[in-house]
Amino acid sequence: MADAFLSHITDTLKQIESEGLYKRERMITSPQGGEITVGGKQVINLCANNYLGLADHPSLIEAAKNAMEPKGFGMASVRFICGTQDIHRELEQRLAKFLNKDDSILFAACFDANGGLFEPLLGPEDAIISDSLNHASIIDGVRLCKAKRYRYINNDMNDLEAWLKQAREDGARHLMIATDGVFSMDGYLANLPKIRELADKYDAIVMVDDCHATGFMGPNGAGTPDYHGVDVDILTGTLGKALGGAIGGYIAGPQPVIDLLRQRARPYLFSNSLPPSIVAAGLEAIRLVEQGDMLRAQLFGNAKYWRAGLEKLGFDLLPGEHPIIPVMLGEASLAQEMASRLFDEGVYVSGFFFPVVPRGQARIRTQMNAALTKDELDRALAAFGKVGKELGVI
Repeated sequence: MADAFLSHITDTLKQIESEGLYKRERMITSPQGGEITVGGKQVINLCANNYLGLADHPSLIEAAKNAMEPKGFGMASVRFICGTQDIHRELEQRLAKFLNKDDSILFAACFDANGGLFEPLLGPEDAIISDSLNHASIIDGVRLCKAKRYRYINNDMNDLEAWLKQAREDGARHLMIATDGVFSMDGYLANLPKIRELADKYDAIVMVDDCHATGFMGPNGAGTPDYHGVDVDILTGTLGKALGGAIGGYIAGPQPVIDLLRQRARPYLFSNSLPPSIVAAGLEAIRLVEQGDMLRAQLFGNAKYWRAGLEKLGFDLLPGEHPIIPVMLGEASLAQEMASRLFDEGVYVSGFFFPVVPRGQARIRTQMNAALTKDELDRALAAFGKVGKELGVI
């Protein structure tokens, strides 16, 4: 490889590090859970998407093990060649029923689901109106599509309506509003009732990425549409957060949409099928979620207790009702320093900073889960109080 190229890459890495933006990974040597082992040290984990605490649940582990002997380790193929087993369709149909949709289609990850959604459905005559804070996977999926693109200010319904009007004036054939159900850096919920109202007014399709809501938001745990009591047209989501925390994504929606995606969604057509063990664990996760009122109550009880404790200590928090509770710090270097010192105190968190969030809005994004105990939360609050005072944050 050319020395000039490697020198350029090395300089780029040095610049990232000098700006305090370099990301480092710690090696976990235990299962995911409320407490984990990192580098031989047991720490309270406040930064996983393990909302319902199912990542190390015995029932999911048993379901995964039990699937491997009769179904094998992997499919070694894509779905339409020889990679579809009966349990793949069983999971797709269970997901669709749980989400109140006609059908669903599985992907390796929700990043792939969002990457494969837009191009088969929309063409140059159409338009996508996308929230400015949408997940990177929606942004990349939209880039792959030839539809016209409009971007509205995060959760600003007046701006959304203005762009819907503009798209109609520009002669768009079909309109799609694309939004996250939960904006994961802030823990804010999309205003789905108003989005649905505007979509009906302008004859638009509503697409929602519900990765940070499926399994625990709403009375049935079916996500932000369930929470708001509204219907949306297309849902994307993941098995990699509340539904067991492994891997796998999906799109759920009307039957013709799902049928066309099976024909033309490139990440579906050209990626291996999900392993049988993951599919079987996904089925078990849905069963637990459907019976998960106590898990959801524990999750939101923890979130309420944690938020109240941080507010009492004097931290600057973003408001919200979601289990994502960001602690705002401003500078990337401060977020990284605080995360490092909290680790020394037995609390595992991560600093979030540019380009994940805008410059000057660095934070530690704490996340609650149902597996955390009150004792663990109290110990974590004590650590936050100590480190926050040492660094002059509180």
